[in-house]
Amino acid sequence: MDPRDQRIADLEVQVAARDAEIAELRRKLEELTQLVLTLKERLDQNSTNSSKPPSSDSPDQRAERRGKGATGGKRGGQPGHSGSKRALAPPEQVSEFKNLFPSNCENCWTELPQAPGSTVQRFQTLELPELKALITEWLRHCVTCPRCNHKTWASIEPIPATPFGPRLSAVIALFTGVYHLSRRAAENVLSDVLGIDISLGAVSAVEERVSEAVKPAVAEAWAKVDDAPVRHTDGTSWFQAGVMCSLWTIATSVATVFKILANGQAVTLAPLFGKKLGILVSDRAKALNFWAMAQRQICWAHLLRKAISFSERDGPAGALGREMLEYIGIVFDYWDQLRAGKIGRDQFRELMAPVRFHVEALFERGRAAKLPHVSGSCEDILDYRAALWTFVDREGVEPTNNHAERELRAFVLWRKRSFGTQSERGNLFAERMMTVAHTARKQNKNVLEFLTACCTAAREGTAAPSLFATA
Repeated sequence: MDPRDQRIADLEVQVAARDAEIAELRRKLEELTQLVLTLKERLDQNSTNSSKPPSSDSPDQRAERRGKGATGGKRGGQPGHSGSKRALAPPEQVSEFKNLFPSNCENCWTELPQAPGSTVQRFQTLELPELKALITEWLRHCVTCPRCNHKTWASIEPIPATPFGPRLSAVIALFTGVYHLSRRAAENVLSDVLGIDISLGAVSAVEERVSEAVKPAVAEAWAKVDDAPVRHTDGTSWFQAGVMCSLWTIATSVATVFKILANGQAVTLAPLFGKKLGILVSDRAKALNFWAMAQRQICWAHLLRKAISFSERDGPAGALGREMLEYIGIVFDYWDQLRAGKIGRDQFRELMAPVRFHVEALFERGRAAKLPHVSGSCEDILDYRAALWTFVDREGVEPTNNHAERELRAFVLWRKRSFGTQSERGNLFAERMMTVAHTARKQNKNVLEFLTACCTAAREGTAAPSLFATA
């Protein structure tokens, strides 16, 4: 072989190897670029463009979120704000009346009679009396019979089985199960405010008794939820003894219930929803697909956050996201007009008809564009096409799942402070107390009074009070 041909062959082998090396480097560069974009997207996620809660936002993100709605003025009420004042309590709730009379006429200095005038101004001050526990001591006597000298003790039956009365038990459960104080903090509050010494074990025992006392009321709330024509649901994580579980809420206009489950899988969730009738408002959780799609409403607040995340990208994905934001803005604008009574249901449906067409076409375009992390989301949203517009066609259905998210928020904050519960008994106490508290407030019932009534009924062996009974 000619040495020159050999040299050419060697160079061709080297060029081929180098081309292969360059191709591999380009592949790795593309992978790293995609990884950087993915990590940057995760880093930029906050409560406005993802499902992350507001509490997870950084200080800078919180400042930016507050700044979006700022007017540039000082904090607090703005010019033109009507303001609010403390309402005066009705006379029947006043503990003491103190009359103030002028002694002399401020014009001629004539002495004035100390009698009510034609007009009066009312002012009220509030104070607490000295707080202390009411302690009842039971003296069980032993009496000697004068005839046979036999000593007989009085019956022990009237003495309550627990030293803590119904109202005190309700207060303890309110502290730990509704206001989410730790048991140690509840112990300190009882000592500092009421002068009651109680151990951590006694607090736990009270929680168990109150949990059993409210059990009938919780069952009543679940029955109301099961019969509701529209239900909102949402889930989050929970921890039992460090093991991750799943916490779910189902909320209606009259009741809210909570349940801690081993996991959030469909097979675990499905029995929670009873009859599975009516409309279910939720996010796009796959675990909820046991519900008929035509009877669901997908949360548009989640779609809004998804569109915001698209709009923050570069190139075609960003343009697509910004177009989505425009249409979603129109959706919420028409919805606000309907809620404000500016348009009727028929006009609302008429206005929404072209919006529905263009929004679905936009998602179709996004699916066909084959954009990373965008087209897949558009395809997933289109899988819920039948559940996008239920709020347009059915009265009483909202376009967002904010109701369930707001109800779940207090439980999420509890989890962040306490890291969950330690036992199944703790789970029952937590979900039952929150169910009673949230439902009682929807029924305009005082939570403490209702808990006290439940504890009293349990102690006396009478029927438990109803969460839904009207006075």
